[in-house]
Amino acid sequence: MRRPQNPTKEYDCSIHFTIYISFIYHNCMQFINVNNQQPYIVYMGEKPSEFVGLPPLAHSELLQKAIGLSKEKAAKRLIYSYTKSFNGFAAMLSDEEARKLSGMEELVSVFPSKQRQLHTTRSWNFMGFPSSAPRGPFESDVIVGMIDTGIWPESESFNDAGFGPPPSKWKGICQSNHNFTCNNKIIGARYYHLQSNISEKDIPSPRDSEGHGTHTSSTAAGRLVTNASLAGIADGTARGGVPSARIAVYKVCWSDGCSDVDLLAAFEDAIADGVDIISLSIGGGGAINYFDDSIAIGSFHATKKNILTSSSAGNSGPDISSVENYAPWLLTVAASTIDRKIVAQAKLGDGEEFQGMAINTNGLNGEMYPLIFGGNAPNISAGADSSVSSFCGEWTLDKKLVKGKVVLCSGLSDGSGPLLAGAVGAIMQTNGANDVSFGFSLPVSVLQSNSSEEVQRYANKTSNPTASISKSQGVFDATAPYVVSFSSRGPNPITPNILKPDLTAPGVDILAAWSPLSNPKVPYNIISGTSMSCPHTTGVAAYVKSFNPTWSSAAIKSALITTVYVMSSTKNAEAEFAYGAGHLNPLGALRPGLIYDAQEVDYIKMLCGEGYSTKNLRLVTGDQSSCTSTNNGTVFDLNYPTFALRAQQGKTFSTSFQRTVTNVGVSNSTYKAIVNAPSSLKINVEPNVLSFEALLEKKSFSIKIEGDAPTTTISAVLIWSDGTYNVRSPIVVYTS
Repeated sequence: MRRPQNPTKEYDCSIHFTIYISFIYHNCMQFINVNNQQPYIVYMGEKPSEFVGLPPLAHSELLQKAIGLSKEKAAKRLIYSYTKSFNGFAAMLSDEEARKLSGMEELVSVFPSKQRQLHTTRSWNFMGFPSSAPRGPFESDVIVGMIDTGIWPESESFNDAGFGPPPSKWKGICQSNHNFTCNNKIIGARYYHLQSNISEKDIPSPRDSEGHGTHTSSTAAGRLVTNASLAGIADGTARGGVPSARIAVYKVCWSDGCSDVDLLAAFEDAIADGVDIISLSIGGGGAINYFDDSIAIGSFHATKKNILTSSSAGNSGPDISSVENYAPWLLTVAASTIDRKIVAQAKLGDGEEFQGMAINTNGLNGEMYPLIFGGNAPNISAGADSSVSSFCGEWTLDKKLVKGKVVLCSGLSDGSGPLLAGAVGAIMQTNGANDVSFGFSLPVSVLQSNSSEEVQRYANKTSNPTASISKSQGVFDATAPYVVSFSSRGPNPITPNILKPDLTAPGVDILAAWSPLSNPKVPYNIISGTSMSCPHTTGVAAYVKSFNPTWSSAAIKSALITTVYVMSSTKNAEAEFAYGAGHLNPLGALRPGLIYDAQEVDYIKMLCGEGYSTKNLRLVTGDQSSCTSTNNGTVFDLNYPTFALRAQQGKTFSTSFQRTVTNVGVSNSTYKAIVNAPSSLKINVEPNVLSFEALLEKKSFSIKIEGDAPTTTISAVLIWSDGTYNVRSPIVVYTS
C-alpha cells in the first residue's frame, strides 16, 4: 500500500469497515477534515488478472474521471490503494463526490470509513463474540482448569477486583511456593514434577517461567485489559472468552517437557477439585492406543464427571493423520487464522518492498544497511562452506563479513546464526506455506521463495546492495479464516470412523498475557499454535456451561460442533480433516436447538465394539466395566455429532449410523432432515422428520450411506432444521 504524498497529519490507527458481510482491516492515516471531506472506501471487487501498470495511478485516474479533479488533486486525495487481496482504494471525499462515484458500474460499493475499536485478542470479535455479548448468570461459578506451564498471577488479566469468594463447590488448594499467591480469580494452583530436583530454569511453584500457561489461561478466561500490546504491535484490549470465570492452575510442563505421570496426577486433582472445563494444550504422544495415553485416560475420567476436556490437535501439519489428541470423548481443536496477520516489511536500496512474515518488536527505523548473502560469508575456520552458510546456521557465518549488515538466508531458522555473527537483521526464505509469524531475536522478514529470489537478484546485480527491515505491524488478511499449515490433520489414526479434529478456532498471531520471566520479557506476547486455538474453545465451552450448568460434557461438545461457521474446502484441500465440522461460533453454540448427548456407558459400548477386552477397558474406565454380549456396540452407534466412514478401496459400501438427539430449543418443534451430498453418495435418513412436544425430549434416527469407495475424500452434510435452528453435521467418506 502506498502512503499519500502530502499527509496533513499522521499517526497510527486502526479502522474496521464493512464490505457486505466481511470485515476489512488496515492501518491508516488520519487527515484533517477539509471542505466536508472524510475518508471513504471504494471497493471494486477482485483484482483483475489483467490489471497492468501502477494501481494507485489507475485509482487516481478514476477519481479524475468521476468527480472532475485534476491529476494533482486526485493524487492528493488518495489515501491508500488496495491491490494485493482485492481491488479498491480509500480517498478523502465529500458526500456528494461519494454519490457520484457510487453510480459507476465498475464499483461494488462506496461507503464512509468508520472508526472502530481494535481488540488485540480480536479473535473473539472475528468470531462474532463481542465483549457486549450476553453473559450467563453462573459465569462466576464456572471453574476452568488449565493444565499447562503454570501462570503469572500478578498479570492484570487475573486481577480479582470485584470478585467474590470461590464457589462452594471448589475443593482445591493453592500451593504458595516462591511468593506465589492465589486470589478470587485464580482460586487454586498446584504443580507437579516427576523428579524431586528441579532445573535452575524452572521454579518449584505454580508460577509460570515459560509463558505458555499464562497465555492460554488469559485467552480462555482472562479479564478485560485495555492498552495491551506487544511493544505497540496489535495495541488494544485483551480479553478471554469468560472474563468472570475462575481459573484453577495445574502446572505439569517444565523445561524438560510434560511427564505422563504428572498429567494424570493433574487430571485426578482437577476432577476432585471441582473444575467444570479442562483445557489441555499438550500432545506429542503420536498415534498410540487409548490405553497407553495419559491424556485419553485422564480425560475419560473427567468425562465420567461431566467435565469436558478441550485439547489441541497438534502442530505437526499438514501431514495426514498427524492429529495427536483424538479420543472420542475429547474435544479436539485445529488452528486457523483471523483477519489480521503480523507482517514485517523488507525494503531494498532500489526502493522495492516485500511484505514478509515475522514479529519484530524493533525494526531498523528505515535506515539502510549493507546486504550480504549468507552463502558469500562462510565461516571457513569453522568448516562451513557456502552451501552451509547460505542457510545462516549457528557459527556458519563469518563475523568479519556479516557484522553490521542484513544477511540474506536460503532457509528459515530462529535467527541465532545471524545474531551471533553480528548481523543487524536477516531476510529469510521459506519454501513452505508462509502463513504464520514468529518472533526473532533480531529484525527479520520471512519471504516466500519467489520474493527471496528477487532479493537475491538485486544483491547480485548491485555493487553496494542495501536493505532495511521494519518493525512489525498488523494488516488485514482477506483470506481468513483458513486452517494454518502447521495445524495437525486427520483422519483419526486410532478410530478412523470418528472424525478428528472436531472443529477449528483462532490459533495464529494471538496476543495474550505472558510471563515476564520468559523471553521476551514482556507482559503480553503474540504466539501461534493449536495451543492458542484450544483455549479459545475452552472459553466458549465455559461460556455455554455458564448458561447450562447441568449439561454433560458431550452436550457442550455437540453444541460447539453443530453450530460452527462453515469453512471452505477451496482454502483447505484436506477439508474436514483440516477443520473438522468448521469454525467455532461462540454465540451460535449457546442455542444449538438439538444436541447429541452421550454418557460413559456409550463410550464403553463403543470400545467393546472396537474389540477391546474387559481387562484393558478397565485401564481406561478405572472401574469394573466389562464387555458382554449385551454391552457391545459399534463405533457407528456412538452418539457423535459428526459422521465419518473409512471405506475399503475398490469396494462398494453400505453403512448405517444410529443417533439420538435431545431437544434443547423450544418445546413444540418439528425438525426436517436436509441432506446435501454429491451424486456419488446415496444417503437416506429414517425418519426424516422429528417432532418434539417438550424440552429434553429425545428422538432417534438412522442414516444410511451407500456408494462406491471414493478415490478422494467425499464431503456431505446432514442438517436438522426447524426453520430457526439448523443443527449441522458433516459426513465424510474416504479411503486409507
